[in-house]
Amino acid sequence: MAEVSIKGTTRTEFGKGASRRARVAGLVPAVIYGHGEKPVHITLPARELGVALKESNVLLNIDIDGKAQLTLPKSIVRHPLKQILEHIDLVLVRRGEKVVVSVPVHLEGKHDPDGILETQHNSIEVEAEATAIPKFLTLDIEGMAAGTSKHASDVVLPAGIILVSPANTIIVHLSERSTVVEEVAVVAPAADAAAAAPAADAEKKD
Repeated sequence: MAEVSIKGTTRTEFGKGASRRARVAGLVPAVIYGHGEKPVHITLPARELGVALKESNVLLNIDIDGKAQLTLPKSIVRHPLKQILEHIDLVLVRRGEKVVVSVPVHLEGKHDPDGILETQHNSIEVEAEATAIPKFLTLDIEGMAAGTSKHASDVVLPAGIILVSPANTIIVHLSERSTVVEEVAVVAPAADAAAAAPAADAEKKD
């Protein structure tokens, strides 16, 4: 997995005004916590942080006044419209330590073309060493038949990775196309009948 070194600066100002000034200066307010340590409030360079966070479950090796802190992003807050980074919570981790994280699931292979693939979950939770978290996991859907599902238990897990999500969690379901068409055909007349009812009542009154 990716590990990125980034320099942090201790924060001495707090509140909305201080956070706004930090973002204007190209910095992102952040908090480091975990392992019973007192939370450390810092700022991180927005540009470098944004690039690092393009990798899922990236480890951030943060240098604060010459002291390195190995962390894992826990909660990331972005502006709802502009999508700029507004705040990030980081949890302290140690090399060799086991952590529970959510890892993206990538599909591989071709399913029955007569089916319609419906994704139920894009990721699953697993337990892994903090420095050995996979970027993604693979789910083989080669030859998947219409009307069947693939579950978390079907995802290929590398050595040392343990599944945490329930094994029966549905990742994808392949609906039967004929069933989908039939449901639409049944619903459509019902909708037409409901729309026609007011018109029929109006005619009776006339």
